Amino acid sequence: LTGPCYAGATKDMGKMLGGEEEKDPDAQKKEEERQEALRQQEEERKAKHARMEAEREKVRQQIRDKYGLKKKEEKEAEEKAALEQPCEGSLTRPKKAIPAGCGDEEEEEEESILDTVLKYLPGPLQDMFKK
Repeated sequence: LTGPCYAGATKDMGKMLGGEEEKDPDAQKKEEERQEALRQQEEERKAKHARMEAEREKVRQQIRDKYGLKKKEEKEAEEKAALEQPCEGSLTRPKKAIPAGCGDEEEEEEESILDTVLKYLPGPLQDMFKK
């Protein structure tokens, strides 16, 4: 690598490879100032966002008041309270394990079929089945 265009490149490569760097006496002080400036900017940004969010919340509250809406937390608290209270006068009828007449009908039908068949059998066979 020779020539006028590579002269600066070799100097930079020397720095990257761990060669001698030019020491800046104020480097530490500049770095601290830069870090402080970054911290200050971050605090300003957070304060700005907090103000914006407070304004948004104010508008949200106005909308809630206007339309009678509730916050998610309030809804959840009311639902919990509603679940804890015993239900009086429920709108739905109490559910039974087996609705009335579900299992009974089949047996009745079988008996009626058996009775019908027995009617057409001769007398001695009817006596056998009735026992």
